[in-house]
Amino acid sequence: MKIGIIGCGQLARMLALAGWPRGVQFSFLAGPQEDPSPVMGLGTIHRLQEGDSAESIYQGLGEPDVITTEREQVEVALLASLQPFAPVFPQPEAVSICQHRAREKQFINDQGIATAPWQPVTPQTDLLALGHELGWPLFIKSCEDGYDGYNQWRINGPDDALPTLPEGVACIAEGGVAFERELSLVAVRARDGKVRCYPLTENHHTAGILQHSLAPAPALAEGLQQKAEAMAQRLLNAMNYVGVLTLELFLVDGEFKINELAPRVHNSGHWTQSGALTCQFENHVRAIAGLPLGPTDAPLPAAMVNLLGVEPPNPVICPDAKLHWYNKAVRPGRKVGHLNLTHADPQQLARQVSELVAILYP
Repeated sequence: MKIGIIGCGQLARMLALAGWPRGVQFSFLAGPQEDPSPVMGLGTIHRLQEGDSAESIYQGLGEPDVITTEREQVEVALLASLQPFAPVFPQPEAVSICQHRAREKQFINDQGIATAPWQPVTPQTDLLALGHELGWPLFIKSCEDGYDGYNQWRINGPDDALPTLPEGVACIAEGGVAFERELSLVAVRARDGKVRCYPLTENHHTAGILQHSLAPAPALAEGLQQKAEAMAQRLLNAMNYVGVLTLELFLVDGEFKINELAPRVHNSGHWTQSGALTCQFENHVRAIAGLPLGPTDAPLPAAMVNLLGVEPPNPVICPDAKLHWYNKAVRPGRKVGHLNLTHADPQQLARQVSELVAILYP
């Protein structure tokens, strides 16, 4: 089995590392300016050139049996052009929905699932009036190319300075949601339609970027896992989706609102490498390759701490942590690696995470 991956980042790296023990071979499509360091040595790297045909890309990838992507911000036309040569999962139609905020939120609402209140906006929109209608704080987000806090603006109230929205860039406005917790559900759907879900994960962010996760999410009310899984099943089936899909969730008054979807393996699921019987990366490989899904049970409480522009700490500080390094140059705020931890006592695990965070981000 040969799998071609669109992209050369850390997610592509971890997909390949998870697939190698199963005898899967990998190749990677690098953008014209993309740094392929994370996947060096893990398979053939084909550099995309202007004017490349779909056939030449397919051949440059070594004629893979199936093609996937490590990111949602990928040209849907490129994915669609490769379909005559090999199955592409997740399907281009699903990626198209998830890479555009307005399409995504409308799709979620059309399935009868709640999101934060939202509306499309233009540079001419009266943001003050919209803030009073949707609720403060008001968040303005570009429909595309908005992640980890980029291309997003927060207006706390009517006295705040209003952002100047870029011309020609589609945006939406979201009303503020008084959420109790930020959670995520990593789900995977196989080619035969079978679905498995990992335990809900509690996520903590800094400056819009995930800093650490705890799984299973501590002290969840009864029935929330089942509610989240039912939402995932509905969305996956509606898209006829194949592979890993992540639901980013707000918990509000005991109910879920979906913040956004990620059509790929996800940062908040990295803990599965140490904490689940089958990690999210292996299950994505299994799903797209047509293999049976592995169990998603979590035998022990687990956690993940992102390394955001920092070197890993001395192993003596937390000797049981598993380091995953992405072979990237360290720059402020850049995701360069992560640490996974497990412990039978969730309170002890939470203390270890707090201590690590204090050391890494004093």
